[in-house]
This record gives sequence, structure tokens and C-alpha cells, in this order.
Amino acid sequence: MGGGSTTPSLTALLCLGLCWRPWDQVQAGVLPKPSIRADPGPIVPKGSPVTLWCQGSPQAEVYRLYKVGDSGLWEDEAPQASNTAWFRFESLSSRHAGQYQCAYHSRNSSSRQSDPLALVVTGLYTAPSLSAHPSPVMASGRNMSLSCSSWFTSGMLHLLKEGGADVPRRSAPGKLRNSGGRQALFPVGPVNACHGGTYRCYDSPSSDPYLWSQPSDPLHLQVTGMYKEPSLLAQPGSLVLLGDRLTLQCRSDASFGRFALTKDEGSTPPLHLNGQHSPNFPLGRVSHTRGGRYRCYAAHNISDAWSAPSAPLDILIAGMYQKPSLSAHPGTSVSWGENVTLQCHSEIVLDTFHLFKEGSLAPAQSLSLQDTTAPLQANFTLSPMTSAHNETYRCYTSQSTSPYVLSNPSDPLQLLISASPPEDYTVGNLVRMATAALILLSLGVLLFQAQHGHGETQDMAMS
Repeated sequence: MGGGSTTPSLTALLCLGLCWRPWDQVQAGVLPKPSIRADPGPIVPKGSPVTLWCQGSPQAEVYRLYKVGDSGLWEDEAPQASNTAWFRFESLSSRHAGQYQCAYHSRNSSSRQSDPLALVVTGLYTAPSLSAHPSPVMASGRNMSLSCSSWFTSGMLHLLKEGGADVPRRSAPGKLRNSGGRQALFPVGPVNACHGGTYRCYDSPSSDPYLWSQPSDPLHLQVTGMYKEPSLLAQPGSLVLLGDRLTLQCRSDASFGRFALTKDEGSTPPLHLNGQHSPNFPLGRVSHTRGGRYRCYAAHNISDAWSAPSAPLDILIAGMYQKPSLSAHPGTSVSWGENVTLQCHSEIVLDTFHLFKEGSLAPAQSLSLQDTTAPLQANFTLSPMTSAHNETYRCYTSQSTSPYVLSNPSDPLQLLISASPPEDYTVGNLVRMATAALILLSLGVLLFQAQHGHGETQDMAMS
């Protein structure tokens, strides 16, 4: 074939199994053993082409391809100025599946056969299913498992990871399930960046280990915690009215090329990180379904290794219920250091009350009521009053079963601090008294020196 195309219909020499002529056996091992590989790979869908390459020695004159346990043999003359020959199959079928070896011959000697290459043909049976436990998005260092399930009751289940020069492959017989069929668990971990990627699993009968099923749907395993977490911000803020526009921004100091946004769904971890190149996530005009707890992740381009998640950001959607009322007791004008109670009053039955200070980044104060008999009221005590309380407040109500959906806001209530804090005169008085004492002492020293000097002058005059 010498670089030409070889098909299974090309019949060359026939021998029983992998028989060698006595002359060949005597000469075997004189030349280096060749290597064999498949292009694009040894696992090929039914009906697709594959090329088997045999790499030997420049001394080779003829290359031969053998199928283990089969009487077929393919022969190819060695191309000039090359130590490689190839054997191409244009459309694979079940009869091509099996193990192959190659060897080469020169005028006076022959090589040993290569190590066997398993050629697998896929697409012959119904596909199994593949799932990840607890999730296909895993934090670095954690343990997990991939589960391959088939409706067939016997055979082998195979797990493959796509990509790379050497495709990792693991097989297990699987255990029977109560619901029928069988299942194999493939442990993975502790997880690191190398485990990230796309996985598929296959089924095969025990009698034909090189005839595989259709592949399962792909499962993308993504590893988080490989880089420092980004920060997640909301514009214009995390509390928005129903129908207003909202954008979430994932920010990081590192030069990441992809960003992903997730929304917590109870205790279930995210099932996939859908990366995009922009760190901005416009959510448009929000409805009540946008309320929830969000996190973001960052990664470099073409990578399944992601950062740690950002700190959670709670998005609250207001405007779903009738507004409550807010009042201050004893009043909105209070003296420095006194206590004031803000009362949030609702005419409808909602069991949670929230007090917000406008313009503040601090989280709201929240109170849950045990008695939900209308009318409802929650008391928020602020004490002692300082300049930090001299702000505008609003309150909202919500149902504990939907904590991210709030009522319309109450009318604003502004607190005014009517007097400055009482000054502490003790330290000032002490300072002034110490200063006065120091001055008096200095004057006494000067007076003493003056009198002492005048006496010495008179004594000298009398002398």
C-alpha cells in the first residue's frame, strides 16, 4: 500500500491465527519492535474511517498488520525514505473491532510484533446515562463519583474523558439495580484541575468487549477553588423594585477571560457554570423570580478550572405586596443617647419585617413574628442614639417561605438628633488646672531667684 489506501476488502496473505513461517520465527527479534497507533483514535464510531499507523525502522521493506485471533493479514510495502506505513479502513463495522498488531520485514530479518492495539467500534447499542454525585461542579480537594447506568443486565461499563494524547479509560462490570439494569460507580478525587473536562460512558456485552454502545450524553466536570474568589456587585443595588432594571457585576483583580453567575437553589449545588466573556450580567426588568442568592465565578479561557465562589449576594425584589407603615416612638426628634423604637405596621398577613436605612450598605434588620394575627407589627429598637442614626428609614414585609420577595416600601421616616452629646469636662479641667499650677510654679521660681539675687547685691555693697 505504501502510503495508499487499504480497505478490509484488500485480501493479502492468509494464515492461521497469527502464524509465522519458521524462517520468520528464527529471525524474529533481530530488528527493533515497531509501535502501532490509531488515527484519530482507537475508539471509533460505526461507519467512520480510521487509519492504523505502524512505525518501524528505515530498514523495513514490508509492513504487515495482523488482527489477533483472526486469519486476516494486511501487507504494505514500506514507503521510500520513511520508517512508517499506514493501513486505512474507510468505514468501520463490527467485524473490524478487536486487537491489532503490526510487524515489519527486511531482506534478511523480521521484527517482533508490536504491542496490541485495541480498536473499539461504538454505536452498536443503546446509550447508557452518566451522572455526577454530588454535583458536576466540585470544589478542589473534594471527593465525588461518576455513575454510569445501563438497562442491560450484563456486560461492562466504560468511562472515558475526552481530549489529550492518551484518553483515560476505566471499566467496571456494574451492579444490578432494583429498578432494573445495572450501575457502575467511578470514584474521582480528591478533585484537582486535572479532573476537569468532558466525560462520557459506554456499555458493552461481556462476549464482545470491543463492541460498544452509543455514548452517553456528555458530562462536564468543572473544578472550583483554583483561584481567589471575585466579588459580586449589583447595579443600582441589591434591593430593586419590581420592573426596574438590574445588572450584576463579577469583578476580580486577576485577568480572567470568562465569568459565570449562579443562583442558589436550596441546598443543591450548581449543576453547570455557563461562562461568558463579559463580567456584566444584565438581568433586564426584574420580576419576582429574579429574587434569590447569587454567586459568581471566574476562569481563564479554555479551562475547566474555576475560582472559588464570590461571597453570596442577596437580590431582593420589592413591590409584590401592599406597603406597611413606619412610625417612631417617642418621636422622630430624639436627644443624643436616648432610645427610639421604630414600629413597622402591616394590614396584611406577612410574617417577616425588614428595616432598611437608605444609602447604607449594611444588611437590613429583620424580625420574624410567631403570632400572625392581623394587624401585624414589628418593633425595631435603636439605642443609644448617635449621629449614625440621623438617617432616613423604610420598612418592608415578606413571607418567610419567599424571603427574597418584599412588599412595597413604607413611606420614608427621618430621624433627627436634637442635641449634641454632653461634653466631658473632666479632662479639660484637669489640663487647665495643671497648666495654671505650672504657671504659678514658674512665677514662684522667678520671684525667688529675683529676691535671692537682690540680697546678694546688697551684701556686696556693704563689703
